[in-house]
Amino acid sequence: MTTQELIISQISESVRVKEAALADETLREGIRRAAEACTEAYRKGRKTMFAGNGGSAADAQHLAGEFVSRFYFDRPGLPSIALTTDTSILTAIGNDYGYDKVFARQVQAQGCEGDVFIGISTSGNSPNVVEAMEECRRKGITTVAFTGAAPCKLDAADIVIKAPSRETPRIQECHTLIGHIICCIVEQEIFGAEYNKENK
Repeated sequence: MTTQELIISQISESVRVKEAALADETLREGIRRAAEACTEAYRKGRKTMFAGNGGSAADAQHLAGEFVSRFYFDRPGLPSIALTTDTSILTAIGNDYGYDKVFARQVQAQGCEGDVFIGISTSGNSPNVVEAMEECRRKGITTVAFTGAAPCKLDAADIVIKAPSRETPRIQECHTLIGHIICCIVEQEIFGAEYNKENK
């Protein structure tokens, strides 16, 4: 395969997966439910928490940033924490309790009933994300899972959004899109009427 053929193949496969997502009613409903859960949490003064490993850790930080800063328009920040960012906390928990506990311990310390936890895992089986979901269940925190198409442990989350692929890069691309849509809906639901009125 030539370089040009590889480029075309990669773009074509990405488009195919996005088209599959567009046609997937279950996926679309999961996005709607996740956005509704986040909106409700924010209206009640609660927060969102994100977690993942590797590329999914980057997605966690990215999406938390969209809530705290802004997405489409200027508005007050929304409280959101990426549980992937504090190296002192991560290494302390990893050293004292094991890497599987790095997110669960933070949920136990900082999570409150009514919060929303979004766990991102392309395999859907990341032990530390699974452990965090279990801690959320104990604390009355709504759980959302971003996964791939394969059956997985995170299918036990309250809301499951499965990217229609089993290839890590395609799943990650879908997770970014899904997260952006959720941010868009939440921002519009909470601030859109005021923003639209000011900008008529």
